[in-house]
Amino acid sequence: MQVKATTTAALDTDADTIVIGVFDGERVAHDLADGTLQALLDSGEARTTFKHVAVAHGGNRRVVLAGLGDRARFDGERARIAAAVALRRARELGTRTLCWEVPHHVENDVIAGLVEGTLLRGYRFDRYKPDSPEPPSIEGLLVSAHHDVREVVRVAEVATRAQNRARDLANTPANELTPSGLAQYARGLDGVTVDVLDEDQIRMAGMGAFAAVAQGSEQSARLIRIDYRGIGYGQPTLGLIGKAVTFDSGGLSIKPAGRMHEMKFDMSGGSAVIEAIAALAELAVPVNVLGVVGATENLPSGRAVKPGDIVRALDGTTIEVNNTDAEGRLVLADCISYAWGEGCERLIDIATLTGGVVVALGSAHAGLMTNDDGLASLLADCGRRTGELVWRLPLHEAYAELVKGRYAQLTNVSDRREASSIVGAEFLHHFAGERPWAHLDIAGTAYDVRKPYFDRGATGFGVRLLVEVARSLAG
Repeated sequence: MQVKATTTAALDTDADTIVIGVFDGERVAHDLADGTLQALLDSGEARTTFKHVAVAHGGNRRVVLAGLGDRARFDGERARIAAAVALRRARELGTRTLCWEVPHHVENDVIAGLVEGTLLRGYRFDRYKPDSPEPPSIEGLLVSAHHDVREVVRVAEVATRAQNRARDLANTPANELTPSGLAQYARGLDGVTVDVLDEDQIRMAGMGAFAAVAQGSEQSARLIRIDYRGIGYGQPTLGLIGKAVTFDSGGLSIKPAGRMHEMKFDMSGGSAVIEAIAALAELAVPVNVLGVVGATENLPSGRAVKPGDIVRALDGTTIEVNNTDAEGRLVLADCISYAWGEGCERLIDIATLTGGVVVALGSAHAGLMTNDDGLASLLADCGRRTGELVWRLPLHEAYAELVKGRYAQLTNVSDRREASSIVGAEFLHHFAGERPWAHLDIAGTAYDVRKPYFDRGATGFGVRLLVEVARSLAG
C-alpha cells in the first residue's frame, strides 16, 4: 500500500473511496454537493458513535462516514481503531485507493494514528497460502489535510512498515527462521553495520549462560550486533537488547504440548529490536543505537543443559539453571553484559520473558521494570503516544533475594511461585547493575492481541515504542 500526504481536498482527489469522520455534536465538515452525507446522519443511517460506519455514493466514488465519538477522547489510539474499522469496510467495497480526510483541529498523534491503523489492519501474512480467498489489497492511502503533514505521515509510515516486518519475522515458522536465518536477515539491513558471532565465538567470548541455552539444538546460536550511528562515534549510545529464541520447547523442562506451536513467537523481542533500528536508520534519526540480539533455539537433546547445572555468565556470575524453560533471562544476561562492555550509556531490553506478566497485565500492557525513574517516565510517555502501553512493576531487594542461588551466586528461577515477572527482572537487574536500564516483558502483548487493527498472530509490539523512545532522546 502506497501512502501519501496531500493538501488537496479529499473530495477532489482521485481516490475511489473517501473516509470522512464525524464527532459527536458536529456536522459533516465537507459534504457532497447535494448534502447527502449530512442527510445520512440526520436520518440515523450514519451515526457519530465511535466505530460506526455508513456508506454513501456520490458520482463515481464512495464515501465512508466514520463515527469518531467524543472529540475530547479522540487520540492516537482511537484514530488507529477508527482507521482499522474504516479499512475493513473499504475492503468489502472493493476499494483500490482510500483517502482519509483528516478531521479539523486534531493533533499530530491522530494523523499518525490514521496511517498506523490503516497499515496495521492492512497487514497480511499469507506467504504459505497462495490461493487465499482474501479480497484484493488496497493499493494506496491518501491523507488529506489543510496543512502539510508529510513528515508526520512519513514517520508513521516508516515505523509501521517496520512493525509489520517484525510481524513477518515472528510469524515465520521456526523451521525456516533459524538463528542463522535471522542473522542473515539482519545483515541485509540498510544504513547500519551488522556483526554476527556464531555459537563457537559466543562460547569463546565467555557467554556461558547464552551458550548453555543453545547447546541443546543442532542449530548454531547467533549474537547479532547492529550499530546505527546517527550522530557519530564517541557520542552517547542507547542499547537495545532483544531476546530472539526462535523456538522454545522449554528444553528438558519441556512445555506442555497444547500451545507449544506458539513458541515461534519467542523471538518477538529480537525482531522488535532489529526492525526498530532499521526504522531509525531509514528516518535518519540523530541518535546512536547499539542493538544486541541473542538468537538461539531452546531444545531438549543429549547435549542440552540440565536442571541443576551451573554455568558462568560473561561477567563471571555463576548461575544454577534449575529450570531450563527460564532460558530467556540466561540469553539476556550475557547480551546485557556485552552491551555494557561496548559502551552503551543506557539499556532497554525487550523479551517475551514470563507467563506471569500475562496473568498480571493481560494483553493491554507490557510489564516495565527499571532502576531509573527517568527511563520509566520516558517509556510510559512514549507508550501512550504509540498505543503500546507499559505498566511499571516494582523492583525491590525482597525480590532480588529470590534469585540468590543455593550452590551458585544466582538461580534462574525461584523455589517460591510468586512475582515471577519481577523475579525474572531482578535476575536481569543483577547484570544491569545501577546504570540506567529498563526491562520490557512483552509476553502478553507480542501475539494474538485482540484489537481492531490486529489479526491473530504476531503484533510487532515494541517497534514503534522503541522508535519513539530513540526519537525523544534525539530531541
